[in-house]
Amino acid sequence: MSERQFIVLDTAEDLFVRAAEEIAHIAGEAICMHGEFNLALTGGTTPARTYELLATRFELSVDWKEVQFYWGDDRCVPPTDPSSNYGMATRTMLSKLKLSPDQIHRIHGEDKPAEGARAYEDELKRNFKLSDGQFPRFDLMLLGLGDNCHMLSLFPGIPEIHEEHRLVVPVEVEDKIRHRVTMTAPVMNNSARIMFLISGADKAAAVKRVLEGNDNPDQVPAHLVAPRDGVVIWMMDKPAAAQLSPGTLAKH
Repeated sequence: MSERQFIVLDTAEDLFVRAAEEIAHIAGEAICMHGEFNLALTGGTTPARTYELLATRFELSVDWKEVQFYWGDDRCVPPTDPSSNYGMATRTMLSKLKLSPDQIHRIHGEDKPAEGARAYEDELKRNFKLSDGQFPRFDLMLLGLGDNCHMLSLFPGIPEIHEEHRLVVPVEVEDKIRHRVTMTAPVMNNSARIMFLISGADKAAAVKRVLEGNDNPDQVPAHLVAPRDGVVIWMMDKPAAAQLSPGTLAKH
């Protein structure tokens, strides 16, 4: 069974700092328990500030040589493109830490989408030592939430929402950059922890629809988030949580 936790902070900066604190804490716990921290990163502006904090204020709070970095999804662009999730994480965090190349497992967005997806799936199988039918277990998967309630690159209405066997798939979505590579829902739901990072009033309607609505995943892909044996942490600032009905946060 999955558990939901809600953490609502007054301001965006409070959110960024608290998220960095939580990630550092989860990293320490994972390293203590099994010697490494497998982290799936997300893109966007909210994690960018959190990544900066992890590499500066919280640099000494994590044993970085024991962290393995992955990405839940990325756009099919070169790593130098401003839209690259890998590129953003490199600029804000990875380039500032003392890491070895074998700790960084990026999606090759510059490759053809199908090839990039297959190569990343193979890398996950190899690194997590998976047999056929098994899924990797991330200690923490970070997620954002789109205005249309998508997470990862699983957008409303695309058939890949229903993928049950593949670990990674290429997708074409209704967005400025249409071609992407994304992990699938079964991978996400095998995570020990999933953490949404959501900031701003422009996300309030999507937050309300996910947490209080009953649309099916074809309409609201974030309704797919239901780890079998894990915790979902909703980290938001007050503007993002502003449309939630009284009692929603208190029920969990």
